[in-house]
Amino acid sequence: MGKDITLTASDGFKLGGYRADPAGSPKGAIVVIQEIFGVNHHIRSVCDRLAGEGYVAIAPSIFDRSQPNFQSGYSPDEVTNARKFIANPDWPAMLHDTQAAIDAVKDVGAVGIIGFCLGGSIAYMAAAKLSGLSAAVGYYGGAIVRFADDKPQAPMQLHFGEKDVGIPLTDVETIKSKRPDVEVFIYPGAQHGFHCDERASYDKASADIAWPRSLAFFAKHMKK
Repeated sequence: MGKDITLTASDGFKLGGYRADPAGSPKGAIVVIQEIFGVNHHIRSVCDRLAGEGYVAIAPSIFDRSQPNFQSGYSPDEVTNARKFIANPDWPAMLHDTQAAIDAVKDVGAVGIIGFCLGGSIAYMAAAKLSGLSAAVGYYGGAIVRFADDKPQAPMQLHFGEKDVGIPLTDVETIKSKRPDVEVFIYPGAQHGFHCDERASYDKASADIAWPRSLAFFAKHMKK
């Protein structure tokens, strides 16, 4: 359904990405921000699903400044390798390239953003710091608690797994207390990565609740 694309950031840097367009007139556009595994098969499938729901979906390759075209699977060795990208994350650069994706699709209407893992944290920061967003959704973003004092400028919805070993529930409670303006959902028994059907931690029951919630949130806040 989709195609590989090239985006140009405001500083002239060119990065890759993936874009999927709906069959009919789009309801709007949604920027999809990757996990630490790059714009891989799963992120592309998320874009395709969103296109099937009527949105233009675009996923910028936010690791291109350090390793162009990086894509990874989920084996233990691949996970260990992918973690190098979050050892010392360049948040400003990743936000810069996220803005390039927002700007690339703003001509189709309202723009939302959804991110997973690292991308969940970026979706939160994008809602707080970037321009042009009408709604933002983040799944299990581990760094969100560090940025919870920053108020999202767009409506925000967050999803966390109860059994996420990397994001203690005390962090989620901190976010809820600091940001009563943000919708926060916790999924009983779910682990980190519960939305990804290619990971061992996939939790279909939780994903089947979270995904419709996300779509309903976008539909509510991205009306034409």
